[in-house]
Amino acid sequence: MNNVDIVEILKKSDALLEGHFLLSSGKHSDRYVQCARVLRYPEYAEAILSTVVEQIKDLDIDLVVGPAMGGVIVSYELGRQLKKESVFTERKDGLMQLRRGFEVKAGAKIIIAEDVVTTGKSTKETKKCLEALGGKVIGVVCIANRTSEDIGMPIYSAIKLDIQVYEADKCPICKEGKEELVKPGSREFKELGI
Repeated sequence: MNNVDIVEILKKSDALLEGHFLLSSGKHSDRYVQCARVLRYPEYAEAILSTVVEQIKDLDIDLVVGPAMGGVIVSYELGRQLKKESVFTERKDGLMQLRRGFEVKAGAKIIIAEDVVTTGKSTKETKKCLEALGGKVIGVVCIANRTSEDIGMPIYSAIKLDIQVYEADKCPICKEGKEELVKPGSREFKELGI
């Protein structure tokens, strides 16, 4: 697919959602990007991530690492297109860990692969894990970049989205009371009782 229209692909795959969403940060939003819906189509994953591969193709990368759940397929597809090893981290006892016999060689140059970067929480946790194992994280790749803050590393994205986010106690959608709050992500919220 030449001249990839990311928004069109996200819409065709029902990955751009509108409503009232509880984000992993505890904040609320009126839109949500459910990348699992677009990643179920290999041709869409290939097309979208080829736009990011074009941005990073000249970087010296040894390993692609995706935090589970959202980054697993993104990591695989990036690794496939870059012809690099792809592994993933996962949470165990609340901490991001490299498991299943995966290893990081000392000094390995790593790109983290995410579906969406919003607050950068799982990206930063993954970076801390990989650097503790001797790796050198050189950036993060994502389908959708929703962050407006510096997360301490370069972000390479297929699309930058400006989606309104609200503190839970200041959410105008809650005040209207017309839309049920939905938690679409995979992270559990023990501190919120969810």
